[in-house]
Amino acid sequence: NIADALKKDLHKAYPDVDYRAAGGVAEDLERITAATGERFIFIFDEWDAIFHAAFISEDDRKKYLLFLKDLLKDRVYVQLAYMTGVLPISKYTSGSELNTFAEYNMATMSLYSDVFGFNDTEVDALFAKYQALTAQPQVTREGLKIWYDGYHTAAGNLLYNPRSVVMALQNNQLYNYWTSSGPYDELFYYIRNNVTAVRDDLALMAAGERIPLKIQEYAAMLLELNTKQQIFSAMVVYGLLTYENGKVFIPNKELMDKFNELLLNKDSLGYVHQLAVKSEAMLQATLKGDTATMSRVLEFAHNTETPLLAYNNETELAAIVNLIYLAARDRYNVQREDKAGTGYVDFIFYPYQENDDCLILELKVDHTPEEAIEQIKRRQYALKFAGTLGDGSKRYQGRILAVGIGYSKKTKQHRCKVEVLQK
Repeated sequence: NIADALKKDLHKAYPDVDYRAAGGVAEDLERITAATGERFIFIFDEWDAIFHAAFISEDDRKKYLLFLKDLLKDRVYVQLAYMTGVLPISKYTSGSELNTFAEYNMATMSLYSDVFGFNDTEVDALFAKYQALTAQPQVTREGLKIWYDGYHTAAGNLLYNPRSVVMALQNNQLYNYWTSSGPYDELFYYIRNNVTAVRDDLALMAAGERIPLKIQEYAAMLLELNTKQQIFSAMVVYGLLTYENGKVFIPNKELMDKFNELLLNKDSLGYVHQLAVKSEAMLQATLKGDTATMSRVLEFAHNTETPLLAYNNETELAAIVNLIYLAARDRYNVQREDKAGTGYVDFIFYPYQENDDCLILELKVDHTPEEAIEQIKRRQYALKFAGTLGDGSKRYQGRILAVGIGYSKKTKQHRCKVEVLQK
């Protein structure tokens, strides 16, 4: 069908060329170039889509590659062939079929890495148009950054998801546009083959941590993903994770929401799922100052059999605390190690709604929660809420709560304290 359509178009565009009746597309193009001197640019968007279609046989794929070779390789009429996709050409070709291509990907190649998504300057220009054309703008510039920024390139650029930015400005609403545009429940497909290998790392990434990993570029084409390296590499290729300086992590709120949904809904994730389910109770207890319930939830977390709970340092404690506040992400922009006042606070919860309470959370191993709250006051972390809401608008109407959590290695007990700093 492709060959027939190309021949028909060529004959219509160049009716005066002497074609051979039985000639193929490549021959017709060569005759056009010989007669007119013109050469052609070939553009393929999602060139590799055929490799993802279940109804396409292996023989079909081989014929497709041979068609591309016959059309493009060593042909005088080719000025440029430009192809985009998620998978590398070289992996599909065992010999010299298409070895004339130079391949570039955003995760490991620096050249052209700034053209894969929208940069800050491009989003600024689009946002200015949006403000000028929208009667009642609901999307903030900071909101776009929180939701859709965070993809890292090999050259060190930070990029936004272009589809999501465009849809948010067009619809005047921040939303999970990209992850809801396709079968992204496949996210769980990538991990279900080896839950044990990736479960702890998923918990850490949901807690805002970065996981060391060597990217395996071709992992996305494997029919079975059995190792952590294969699973997370495939997720990077498909944009479900990002990669920087030898580590993978979740880039933004749009994808963090999808991971949170995964942790809350998949009981096969074991203790990680159990902790996530407890997160709504933990949030409500914190807002009510119910420290007894807070301590019970933390004890539940401690009693699960998980290597995350060695509690050798505050980083490990922070990972678990982030998990048991997972439900808070629906209402808060949760920031880890945020600069505030005269130091860095462990967690700040910026509310999306102006009347919700603001939370400052400090963790202490072998120190009391009272000491944690004293640090919050001494370093004036509450000054952070003199700025903007979690979505970028400038209104805070709720209380500011200081939350101190302490853990004793000796007694293996947690203690919590909640204090209202400001109403």
